[in-house]
Amino acid sequence: MTGAGGAPAPEQTPDATGEDAAAATGSAPAGPATAGMTADGAAGMTTGVPGAGMAADAEGTSTAVRELTADVVPGPGGVMTDEVGVVTGELTLRTGYADGRATLTVQYKDADEWYTVSGGTVALADPAGLDAVHGIAVALLHRPEG
Repeated sequence: MTGAGGAPAPEQTPDATGEDAAAATGSAPAGPATAGMTADGAAGMTTGVPGAGMAADAEGTSTAVRELTADVVPGPGGVMTDEVGVVTGELTLRTGYADGRATLTVQYKDADEWYTVSGGTVALADPAGLDAVHGIAVALLHRPEG
């Protein structure tokens, strides 16, 4: 095959669907562009995933609340809280999820009052990430050896 002016035309390479590139035919490719990758189905197939990082609520109420707790002993300097300043000694750390946010709170072990950890609130689009946030918080705060 020759191109304009009698020069050989560049070789056309098939895309991920096996069709020649759109430039070769002057028309759009036959299927959706997939960059050669598919996951869990044929190219162009859409699969609904409940709760895939989004929450919708017709009544505007909050999303489900989820909490994880762990006993920690912070190192020197304790844990700074918004309500009472520094707390030290044996504490319980609670990592909670509500309304698209993860929040860290602490209490003295077996006490009734909870205190918000200063800087311990972050946007979290997917509640599945709460386990990771909690694990990191425990790893950072639990320093029984000082």
